[in-house]
Amino acid sequence: MTAQLNHHAAASVADSAADRVARIDWQGVVAGLGEQGSTVLKQLLSPQECAAISALYADDDHFRSRIVMSRHGFGRGEYKYFNYPLPPLIGGLRSALYARLAPVANEWNERMGIAVRYPAEHADFLALCHEAGQLRPTPLLLQYGPGDYNCLHQDLYGELAFPLQVAILLSEPGKDFTGGEFVLTEQRPRMQSRPEVVPLRQGDAVAFAVHHRPVNGTRGTYRVNLRHGVSRLRSGRRHTVGIIFHDAT
Repeated sequence: MTAQLNHHAAASVADSAADRVARIDWQGVVAGLGEQGSTVLKQLLSPQECAAISALYADDDHFRSRIVMSRHGFGRGEYKYFNYPLPPLIGGLRSALYARLAPVANEWNERMGIAVRYPAEHADFLALCHEAGQLRPTPLLLQYGPGDYNCLHQDLYGELAFPLQVAILLSEPGKDFTGGEFVLTEQRPRMQSRPEVVPLRQGDAVAFAVHHRPVNGTRGTYRVNLRHGVSRLRSGRRHTVGIIFHDAT
């Protein structure tokens, strides 16, 4: 009976995630991704949900591994990769967001002359990842303290990589921490890199390009290369949950 109740509770949370994703202005999201390579999804999580997810960091039972960034030259701070099954809210958002972003990913690939197309449902895409030997979940919870930062990078974990991802800020800027801005850079051919600071409040998410995106030029469509990171924290503690749609080898 307890397992059945837990299953129903998880299904209810997943339905709630799908409902809130459906209420997003997706026309605006698509426009923002096309113009800047990123866009903000306001108030995706409540303050209570943010606090509950942040609190998971102390319980290793939820995670498959812990990464200390300084040991790998990634920056300073640390993060943990979730185990399967994912927490219901994170799993529900992952599936619902993927379904909305897959058409964007397919349209981008078509414009860039990339043959890969992504299935409409996230479960079908994960099946392809698993067939390719990418079996490990990639959603992660990041924790930063004073002086911590995340170097510019791309989250590519295997042959199959979905070209968009989402990060949700769980802490409140100015209250829980200072500094620690989310940063994107874009490298266009024969041009210097362009930085973009994305302002976020607690519960806001940013959807952004993982690797590259199409841009219209005078000679047609070309690819621009993107990286993302987090600037140095001045004070306090910052938690973020990252929703990556492909699994890892």
